[in-house]
Amino acid sequence: MYRLCRALTICCLAGLNGLFAQTDTTLIPRDTLQARLPVFSLTQNDLDAEMNAQDVSGLLQSSRDVFTRTAGFNFGQARFRIRGLNADHTIVSINGVPVNDLENGWAPWAQWSGLNDVTRYMEVHTGVHASPYNFGGIGGWSNIDTRPSGLRRGLRASYAATDRVYRNRVMATWNSGMREDGWAFTLSGSYRWAEEGYVEGTYFNASSYFLGVEKKLNERHSLAFTGFGVNMVNGRHGFAVKEAMDLAGTIYYNSFWGYQAGEKRNARENRDHKPVVLLTHYYTPDDRTNWTTTLFASFGKDGQTNLNWYDAKDPRPDYYRYLPSYYMPGLSTNGQNDPERAAELTYLWQTDVNTRQINWDQLWFANGKNLYTVEDAEGLVGNAVTGLRSKYIVEEWRNDPLRIGLNSVYSRTTDRLTWTVGGNAQYQRSRIFKVMDDLLGGDFWLDVDQFAEQDFVDPNAAQSDLNNPNNLVREGDVFGFKYDINIRQAALFGQLEHKGNTWELYGGVNLGYTDFWRYGYFRNGLFPDNSEGSSKVQQYLHYGVKGGATYKINGRHFVTANAAYMTRPPVTRWSFISPRTRNAFVPGLSRETVYSGDVNYHVRAPGLKLRATAFIAAVKDQVWQRNFFHEEFRTFVNYSMSGVDNLYTGVEFGAEVKASPSLTLIGVFTTGQFTYDSEPTATITRDNSNELLVTDRKVFWKNFHVGGMPQTAASLGFRYAAPKYWTFGVAGNWFGNNFVEPNPDRRTAEATGNLVTDDPQWNALIDQQELDGGFTLDAYVMKSWRFKGHLLAVNLNVINILDDRDDMDGLVTGAFEQARYDRQDVNFWPPKFSYMFGRTFFLQVSFSL
Repeated sequence: MYRLCRALTICCLAGLNGLFAQTDTTLIPRDTLQARLPVFSLTQNDLDAEMNAQDVSGLLQSSRDVFTRTAGFNFGQARFRIRGLNADHTIVSINGVPVNDLENGWAPWAQWSGLNDVTRYMEVHTGVHASPYNFGGIGGWSNIDTRPSGLRRGLRASYAATDRVYRNRVMATWNSGMREDGWAFTLSGSYRWAEEGYVEGTYFNASSYFLGVEKKLNERHSLAFTGFGVNMVNGRHGFAVKEAMDLAGTIYYNSFWGYQAGEKRNARENRDHKPVVLLTHYYTPDDRTNWTTTLFASFGKDGQTNLNWYDAKDPRPDYYRYLPSYYMPGLSTNGQNDPERAAELTYLWQTDVNTRQINWDQLWFANGKNLYTVEDAEGLVGNAVTGLRSKYIVEEWRNDPLRIGLNSVYSRTTDRLTWTVGGNAQYQRSRIFKVMDDLLGGDFWLDVDQFAEQDFVDPNAAQSDLNNPNNLVREGDVFGFKYDINIRQAALFGQLEHKGNTWELYGGVNLGYTDFWRYGYFRNGLFPDNSEGSSKVQQYLHYGVKGGATYKINGRHFVTANAAYMTRPPVTRWSFISPRTRNAFVPGLSRETVYSGDVNYHVRAPGLKLRATAFIAAVKDQVWQRNFFHEEFRTFVNYSMSGVDNLYTGVEFGAEVKASPSLTLIGVFTTGQFTYDSEPTATITRDNSNELLVTDRKVFWKNFHVGGMPQTAASLGFRYAAPKYWTFGVAGNWFGNNFVEPNPDRRTAEATGNLVTDDPQWNALIDQQELDGGFTLDAYVMKSWRFKGHLLAVNLNVINILDDRDDMDGLVTGAFEQARYDRQDVNFWPPKFSYMFGRTFFLQVSFSL
């Protein structure tokens, strides 16, 4: 309670809140928001969303609700998640078509980033709510309307400069409106680029495009085509241990880059281009009836490069054996006691860039010395090939999707009732494989598993594909693994809404079917009978019910309540054990059970808008899976858990007060308890065999906090609309109760074996670290000029004003315990951290005709 009071006190003393709308890091004044809706803000977290959990920064909420809007605009930089829920609990649709990825459940916001002008028109509802598009989720729903006849007519062009993920952006959009001949057209495009972003070694290059064409066939029928995509390449940065940050002298230390021939090069490059096309038929037989049907498809490539090596030293500069702490191991028996070597490494880290970053030139040098002869190359007896066998390579991991589907929704409204029915059927194939990106001066890479070579006498066990043994891989070749994850899904939903003078009621039902399976193209040497061809098909029937009520105390005060109960199939991405090598499923797969409820008090008066909410949500019977080197078993393992439950409870409060015609005060506060709520069962499987190392290991995870996000957040302040089209504001935000994501295996009887509760190692293993809270100060100013029907606008936005990027005490936005740990000294493999950017700016000039 003390921390909550302290958070509110700091915000109140600041006396600040520039409620601003950040749209792709662009500010929009609050009064404009009533007519114009904000869009996706691209952050490094969003770019990495395919590999990491998403947060609200990928869902800048466009809502008249003050809390939802502020959480989307002001809290996203801290990786805040509304009600603590993951992104897969919020259903996002475009023109009514659900676009959440079928493999992981997340909405792929990066697929339409940079298209602000056409994606800003968004409906948003948080939590369980009636929806005219689909059943929705417990996190809520959003719909982006890009129908050309509904977009603003005219031409808009803008240029933006910033110092965040990218440095520059140019964007232009033209919309014809509905012409007399019944045609409407929309064209939009943008280009964003940075030779180097906020974090050293990162870069960004993205071209976004949009085409919308609508034909009004007659008064009842219209046909619309929508196509869009983003061709994006960016150099990444990741989490790091505190020791590496201290040695490098920055909390934004990035181990992914180094110098090659005097030029910076990033080993972790994202390459993403997944266009989306929709063909929609709008049927309006009368003023009370709508029937919308859409055929849609998505396809393209999603790649991420990384280093790989064979029979060579680990090239990652922050590998634990290359840090000074390895030579000052303390209680750990894993390191070496060599203070002189520790001092030498400390000096090198602080003075030599090739020590603290990737030494690309050394990798090329190593490859240039490794002359090697491969016998029976390409599976041909007697075919001997001699050349430079690469010890180090850059490989690209690909996940290329193909998704097709049909979505149809029918609704009819009478005087007090609206009933909606709809359904959709979808198929998604994710083709996952590796491509040789760069041999780094070598002639070929031999496609074998070096860990299998070490562990097995049989030479066939090391072959990635027994159908192509001793495969010599050259640049552009597919190697290592290749398989499809196939998912089919069909769903029907129905909803009935009643609007009365005192009461408003709604109820909905949903029935769905999902199945998924793996298909392998390689016959892996470790699993020759269980890698090629189709796996078994996992099949799930799932359903949901929801309902809500609104009681109108009077015209300005009302109370609402919402509740839902549903089942879901397990998340496909986490349902397989090592899908790279075999057709095997995580033990204990079952449907997830989800329920949620909230009670709300609203005020809608001329000078006051207010909402106070209490909520609860639970997600049960989830699966959890990771792959890592296990210290106890001295091998790479697949660690999977079933029966993982989460519980989310808390309160939300938001108020907007019109203090004068020009001055608006806004305050927002939320706090919750987001915890693990079960004691799941863990299974540990050796990665390169079917050997079960552990079964039914009990994990004492109940009441541990879900990490990686603040569970308390507050904002307080003002917006001032000055004469002559000046608007400015300042925002003070507080974030607290953020925890390091816990490693489940440290909370087992086996981890604490031979220890007693008085041992210091006991608490070190069990306790969960709470991160320091923090305060941010943001501001914006906007000026516009109108002349001859045109609009020229300039807006400047400064985020985290008080935090200098050179400050080593920034706000931690994410942290996790490493899966590998030492029972005697958990700090030997310490947690890894990520920090909020320091002070950044965004300046935009736009012109509208």
